Amino acid sequence: MIDVTYYLLVGAILVVLGLIGFVTRRNLILMFLCTELIFQGVILTLVGFNRYWLIETDGRHGLEGQAFTVFLLVVAAAEAALAMALVMILQRQKHTLDSLAYAEMKG
Repeated sequence: MIDVTYYLLVGAILVVLGLIGFVTRRNLILMFLCTELIFQGVILTLVGFNRYWLIETDGRHGLEGQAFTVFLLVVAAAEAALAMALVMILQRQKHTLDSLAYAEMKG
């Protein structure tokens, strides 16, 4: 039986790696992938808490965490579709994926 501590540790590592990657990278696609890594870390943490809750309550109320996890997976998929569309549009306009190229606003 895997302890909840391992779920939380791996989830925290994924979130921290995603945050470090998001802050340090300038490529839009890599920044997008780092946000997905953050989402997966949060989802793994929810699964760990759901497993812990299932063990503590003798298997009675265990579907809330799973339902919330599925909801977060749907949100991550929608975010992925919108982010990739936005990256493609921005790449066609400026011919680069460097995030600093989009810092200047025209208007």
